[in-house]
Amino acid sequence: MLMPKRVKRRKVMRGRMTGKATRGNTLAYGTFGIIACEPCWIKSNQIEAARIALTRYIKRGGKVWIKIFPDKPVTKKPAETRMGSGKGNPEFWVAVVKPGRVLFEIEGVSEEVAREALRLAGHKLPCKTKFVKKETATEEGGEKNEE
Repeated sequence: MLMPKRVKRRKVMRGRMTGKATRGNTLAYGTFGIIACEPCWIKSNQIEAARIALTRYIKRGGKVWIKIFPDKPVTKKPAETRMGSGKGNPEFWVAVVKPGRVLFEIEGVSEEVAREALRLAGHKLPCKTKFVKKETATEEGGEKNEE
């Protein structure tokens, strides 16, 4: 599972997930992708489950990019523990995702295969997702240069 090799602080505050994603909200590498439609924490094991579902469906063809990384530790206190006595120990790692963030990108497969593979991957994630595809920027750029 994904987790950082080392971190500056072992325990961090929970934070807020208001607003839309300002970074990582465009397709950078692949032709097709899925974006988050609502804010959520995605655990490292959920990212791995989505990646496995994606690569299994495309039968290891094409190329897949994971655009999120779980770098936030989430702590939990042991069961049946009284209140107080400090913060719990880190239990798992999450990626903080805001609406509009690209989660996975894929290239080298047809649109039908990519759409179904990304749909299966989206079922493994705790938030609603939407399929997106890269618009052909070269055609638009060519029209603008002629004017």
